[in-house]
Amino acid sequence: MAELTGRVALVTGGSRGIGAAIATRLAEDGADVAFTFHSAKAQADAVAERIQGLGRRVVAIQADSADPAAVTEAVERAARELGRLDVLVNNAGIFPHGPIEEVSAEDRDRAIAVHVTASFVASQAASRHFGSGGRIINIGSNLAQRVPFGGIALYAMTKSALDGLTKALARELGPRAITVNTVHPGSTESDMNPPDGPTADTQRSLSALGHYGVPADIAATVSHLAGDSGRIITGASILVDGGTNA
Repeated sequence: MAELTGRVALVTGGSRGIGAAIATRLAEDGADVAFTFHSAKAQADAVAERIQGLGRRVVAIQADSADPAAVTEAVERAARELGRLDVLVNNAGIFPHGPIEEVSAEDRDRAIAVHVTASFVASQAASRHFGSGGRIINIGSNLAQRVPFGGIALYAMTKSALDGLTKALARELGPRAITVNTVHPGSTESDMNPPDGPTADTQRSLSALGHYGVPADIAATVSHLAGDSGRIITGASILVDGGTNA
């Protein structure tokens, strides 16, 4: 499949887990890819090598998603070095958790910065580069829509903000044939949520399918939205969670 041939994508937080799977899948489907990473340089180098092995151009950009200026510069660099920008995937994320009375101001501000401000700033910058048919895809969480246990108020709050951003930008950018959607993963194998972790059995019990997803499951949905086959899907919040929120 080469539905994305000739297009350029930027994936934030693309050095590992879901972000790495998305960056690789977009390259497999024909796109040149830029991605950001915070500190995992060895993992970023490995992702870049995989993308190069697919015959695609790649730019790995070290940037802290909590820094709006760094996020904006990452968008500008992606467009500058790869010649254009067609797809933005706001994927970078963290997982703050714990009782609300124990959440620090630092944790609160960083979660808002990484999940909300960075997505807004990156979308703002990318929209200036998009031509007709651009794509913005936000990576949220099924916990933004249904919260089955305590201790994740900050995470759920910041991820749910993406639904509002998605709907507003879909309406605003629709006249330019730019689509904006949020993909909400459920329990997905990653270093932040390993399938043998302390809450894994509980998470599996909540799923209609009874098992975790893998990053490639999320990447497949993102690739569909990024291509021409996703051209009429916009303003949507799409669950990829094994029926956990059913």
